[in-house]
Amino acid sequence: MTDPLLEAADRLYGLTLPEFTPARDALVKEHKADKELAARLKVLKKPSLAAYVVNLLVRRDAAQVGQVLVVGEALRQAQENLDGAELRNLTRQRRQLTAAVTQQARSLAGEHGQRVTQAVADQVEATLTAAMLDPGAAAAVRTGLLVNAITSTGVGETDPAAYVAVPDAAGFTPTELAEPAPPPPPELHVVPDPDAEAKKVAAAQEKVEAAQAKVDEATEALAAADAEVAELEARSLQLQAEIDELRRRVEELASDQDEVDDELGDAREVASSARQDVASADAARQRAEAALAKLQS
Repeated sequence: MTDPLLEAADRLYGLTLPEFTPARDALVKEHKADKELAARLKVLKKPSLAAYVVNLLVRRDAAQVGQVLVVGEALRQAQENLDGAELRNLTRQRRQLTAAVTQQARSLAGEHGQRVTQAVADQVEATLTAAMLDPGAAAAVRTGLLVNAITSTGVGETDPAAYVAVPDAAGFTPTELAEPAPPPPPELHVVPDPDAEAKKVAAAQEKVEAAQAKVDEATEALAAADAEVAELEARSLQLQAEIDELRRRVEELASDQDEVDDELGDAREVASSARQDVASADAARQRAEAALAKLQS
């Protein structure tokens, strides 16, 4: 790594959020002799919580992120080739994979002391989905230098420079983070604790609050799932109504065709009779002309 700005950014975006700003300011002071570099360091943005979680995932579990991007590339190829069956299969796989990887990212953030709400988790999942749909978003995610979450519809390609700390970081591979060391075991003292009961109550209260937080997250997830079910049910009803209308129209057209076929048969009979009348009249005309010619001679 030869770019000092990229090297510094790699260090900064591997830190926890509380550590970021003090570390960046320290680097600015450290490089104050190089005014240009110090100025570029000073404007490095602290990542949003969702961007931090994605960066952490890239640095802690690159293999998992690689799997996400491989599936994304296959999904884009299926879209380009209009392979409907494979596209549906990959879309289901994409949803399952992004949900699982998002949960993994939340767990990693928890290991680093960072709680992730459902709203932030949704942004993380949206960023992973964008990376699967959009090569530009994938390139931004790979750097581990995101400053903001990414959203993409898959129409048009995202500019990675708009989402990363260092605009020309495309192709950069961030430094892998080691698993945080477990905290040292507490020192044990055989001393009666006069506040033992109060601490038990406090611990129980914390468990209740933690359980309530999980209930809230599960409730949010259920609401989102119910909303998706309702939307899909409405779409299903709409499609069924369109199918029923097309069937009714087909029946009407089939009935109209039967009537036209009957009228066509009658018209052909009339035309045949008229053709015979024309032939008879023409024969009579020819006989009359022959008789006239005979009289005139």
